[in-house]
Amino acid sequence: MARAANIVEIMPSIAPHRVVIIAYDGLCLFEFGCAFEVFGLARPEMGANWYRCVVAAAEPGLLRAVGGIQVVADGGLELLSDASTIVVPGWRGPNAPVPLSLLKALREAHARGCRLVSICGGAFVLAQTGLLAGKRATTHWHHIEELSRAFPDVVVEPDVLYVDEGLLMTSAGSAAGLDLCLHVVRQDFGAKAANSVARRLVVAAHRSGSEAQFIERPVPRRAGARLSALMQTIRARLSESWPVERMASEAGLSVRGIHRHMRDATGMAPGEWLLAERLAHARDLLEETRLPIEKVALEVGFGSGANLRNHFRKATGLSPALYRSRFEASV
Repeated sequence: MARAANIVEIMPSIAPHRVVIIAYDGLCLFEFGCAFEVFGLARPEMGANWYRCVVAAAEPGLLRAVGGIQVVADGGLELLSDASTIVVPGWRGPNAPVPLSLLKALREAHARGCRLVSICGGAFVLAQTGLLAGKRATTHWHHIEELSRAFPDVVVEPDVLYVDEGLLMTSAGSAAGLDLCLHVVRQDFGAKAANSVARRLVVAAHRSGSEAQFIERPVPRRAGARLSALMQTIRARLSESWPVERMASEAGLSVRGIHRHMRDATGMAPGEWLLAERLAHARDLLEETRLPIEKVALEVGFGSGANLRNHFRKATGLSPALYRSRFEASV
């Protein structure tokens, strides 16, 4: 109960934010699920001002999602008239035409200050509105070249998780949509609220939009018991030194073995994984606490503020202080 109370305390006193998710024939269920999980589920711990979410049909008639599941929307495009945020969760194909009525409704919503968010192939819908002309955007890496060819006036970012252009936001494929939706929550309600939602979803609390898409990397296998235990131990004791020899010893593996098992489980070498964990914890501390930079560096195992600044800037393009300034209102 104490955690919920703390979250409610940081919620701004505003009218509930209205989110409309677009449904269409051939609906991409995963992308739709990402948006609904973040914006559509009841979250009493967030207080009375949390999102109010409805689903709008992009077109009349029977709608079926991928797999043949029938979709019943809350209404039609009239629901877009008072939306604060509209989410386009994928689309039925990069070359599939978009109903003119939907394009018109999206343009009108944007003109009155509504935020438009696309997940994966939904970028092709926003591009067809013409609103992305001269703007940066992204989509699933598999469709990057097609988006560039079809819309040469769009500045396509090929290797990022998502792009924030203010009232126009686009994400890469599928799961990157969760990162973008959490980014929206951070903007609207602060880091603590976004981190709470991420914990409920059991996903990383924050991945910056500038992080690269994982292109043609095989899906990692589940870590074995010994490696999982080692990972949890390291996360709990990040301030300590963790050379690969110590990792191997703690896991009861050879140095060669720890390299092989870590790459199989995470796609990264042990040192790369450790660096990513330290940076992730540093972001959490910068967002949620007022610890001095030097103290943050010690807590996450970088040893000095200079070392933290060096690694942090390489990973995010920002200094720790500048990164923290973006979240000060919610600390």
